[in-house]
Amino acid sequence: MATHSAIFQLLDERRRQLGMTYAVVAARSDVSTATVQRVLRGREHDASISTVLAIAGALGLGLNLRPESDVAALREQQARRKAEHLVGLVQGTSALEGQGLDAETRERMVQQTIHELLAGSKLNLWAA
Repeated sequence: MATHSAIFQLLDERRRQLGMTYAVVAARSDVSTATVQRVLRGREHDASISTVLAIAGALGLGLNLRPESDVAALREQQARRKAEHLVGLVQGTSALEGQGLDAETRERMVQQTIHELLAGSKLNLWAA
């Protein structure tokens, strides 16, 4: 994923290619000239998405959101993270009672928890 500064550099490069001044970009985007300058010079790291989109639109650029991973893989990653956390809590409690889990049992518990998380409510999968 592109960093803020890479996005701002891309926008400023586009402005230069088009031969637009900051004032022209500001007028076309309905964003103040000072804000346009700060954003395109990379000094406005917390610019709102609406501001960046307005500037991009003035420069003839749109937003293209492309998946970096498929839905199933992302859900599986989240389920594994959450399952390992939950099993870790159980393992910690068991260790305190002198009944720690061996690696094979722990992995079986993680796999079972992943299965249950993926089969259950999507809200539970993403809840903290």
